[in-house]
Amino acid sequence: MGPSFVGPSVDLTSRAITGALGRTCANGRTQGTATAGQSCASVAGPAHDNLLLQLTGAFNVLELTVASASIQVDDEGGVLDVFRVTNRAGDKVPKGQWDGIRQAILQMCATSSRSSKPAIYGGQILGDTVGLRGPLREGSASDIEAAAADMAAAASALVIIERELAAMVAKQPQDKAAIAGRETERTEAAAQLERKMAAMEAVLAARRQPIQEAKPEAARGPGADLRFQHGGATASGPASGTGHEIILQGFNWESHRQPWYNVLREQVPKIAETGITSVWLPPPSDSVSPQGYLPRDLYDLNSAYGTEGELRELIRELHDHGLKAVADIVINHRCAHFQDDQGRWNKFGGRLPWDQSAICCNNGAFGGTGRHKTGEDYVAAPNIDHTQPAVREDIKKWLKWLRNSIGFDGWRFDFVKGYGGEFAKEYIDMTVPEMAFGEYWDTCEYTDGVLNYNQDAHRQRTVNWCDRTGGTASAFDFTSKGILQEAMSRGEYWRLVDSQGRPSGLLGMWPSRAITFIENHDTGSTLNHWPFPWNHLHEGYAYILTHPGTPTIFYDHFFADGLGDSIRELVKIRTRAGLHCRSKVMVQKSAAALYAATIDNKLAMKVGAADWSPLDGNVQVGQKDWKLASSGPQFAVWEAVF
Repeated sequence: MGPSFVGPSVDLTSRAITGALGRTCANGRTQGTATAGQSCASVAGPAHDNLLLQLTGAFNVLELTVASASIQVDDEGGVLDVFRVTNRAGDKVPKGQWDGIRQAILQMCATSSRSSKPAIYGGQILGDTVGLRGPLREGSASDIEAAAADMAAAASALVIIERELAAMVAKQPQDKAAIAGRETERTEAAAQLERKMAAMEAVLAARRQPIQEAKPEAARGPGADLRFQHGGATASGPASGTGHEIILQGFNWESHRQPWYNVLREQVPKIAETGITSVWLPPPSDSVSPQGYLPRDLYDLNSAYGTEGELRELIRELHDHGLKAVADIVINHRCAHFQDDQGRWNKFGGRLPWDQSAICCNNGAFGGTGRHKTGEDYVAAPNIDHTQPAVREDIKKWLKWLRNSIGFDGWRFDFVKGYGGEFAKEYIDMTVPEMAFGEYWDTCEYTDGVLNYNQDAHRQRTVNWCDRTGGTASAFDFTSKGILQEAMSRGEYWRLVDSQGRPSGLLGMWPSRAITFIENHDTGSTLNHWPFPWNHLHEGYAYILTHPGTPTIFYDHFFADGLGDSIRELVKIRTRAGLHCRSKVMVQKSAAALYAATIDNKLAMKVGAADWSPLDGNVQVGQKDWKLASSGPQFAVWEAVF
């Protein structure tokens, strides 16, 4: 077992922390005394590589100043570290905060530096690194000093490992296991350094940016010019609908196991009374897979979710309650009904009896003879050649039928990286939906397994796709999802503001085209391809439901005990305040353990472990007072009273 933070009444399996406020904190062997105005925390147990770096980083995340530290290692390799800390105001840490600090440090010391690994490894950090930090205070100078200390510590760890690894390779090249283990440690140390460099980048960016209104339109990027070339404009097309839309994803990956249309129809009144405006429904057509994402006969709406008649009844119920019905449109690919004489699936049945000529020629497994694909390949099914006028005409007729006969109000386009945005624009223009948005799921930017602070290139690619639709379509904000879950799970809330003082996702660059979300059927549910940390779900929804963009709520979360109540309360707050996809954000504070902002001078919000309120921060928007409207695990929202 590794070193443990020790203290009275601690029942933890790995590490625990406690503080003796102005008194003595003991570890069973030795004790350290906290001077007046300071709190004391001790660490004792077998040595653990990288522990000191983890501890100093954790203290900084929690905005605790290390006034002094005593670092000892005994003959058996055990450690006894005593830290004397204060809050950033220079006072003792209130006793009531120690349980939360204990849990936060446990989490931060138990996880990897890499965005993709569950465990942390690394080299021994030089003890004098703590001295670099000194008695830090609030302000940019202390923030820079703290970030520099962390970066120096991480660099020291990497240098030590690099030298030891080089020596091992030179002297013991046959010891493959030991070398492999050290290589793993080097990877982790490099990730830790990358993380600290990202923190320094954020600190320096914040220093350059005073508190001011975020202006997303100022940095749309060169891709924005394309929407004029394609005949669109910034405000053209349905995109995010009225701008006040709040979407519910009305299914998960396992919904097909029930008569889903009937189940959802019974829930419509509860959905509507909350303030939801639109419900995204699963793919409606006959499909090889029960979830609907391998469609076959597009006009056959008898699916695993229910019959065509039950679908019509569900849409009628949605309309009766003032809700829009959004269809999941899967047109990048289509599964064939029959094989050719070579055993390739490329002959289609139903009302759209296409053959291999409708399949892209680089989709070799299916013998396609159409033109080369205009986007990324989807290997599981024949990829449709959208460059052919006859194919596009068939798709438009089908969409018009869904719109005018079945009653759908909008489109969610699946896997839009597979075909050009100009084709999506044509389908939107010819069917006139009330909403249209695409799933442009692109990989975020990483270095050494760590999410980069700067995600401008990632969100610009999404902007470029929206531009290619002439601005007629919005897109899911995968950038914000990636940044949010990294920031909240690791106590790196500085990630939520970019180098220009704007929200760091797509919503900071083109908010009227950003469909924000926390989870969907792919990233969460039973697939869990990229899940949001469950213990930060309340915070995640507090963020997207108070910020610009068009928020989407996952079905599992909306109906979850506790979390669902919080979400419904936040939806009502958003509706009362009249927030919309272009609402203005003013970031009040962005630090390791805190993000705080005001929105449209109507709401104030904060997420993170650190304390903050608009009253303590003296935030003035012309209000008479601030009223707490909602709060929960590490979040709070206030309404301005005028």
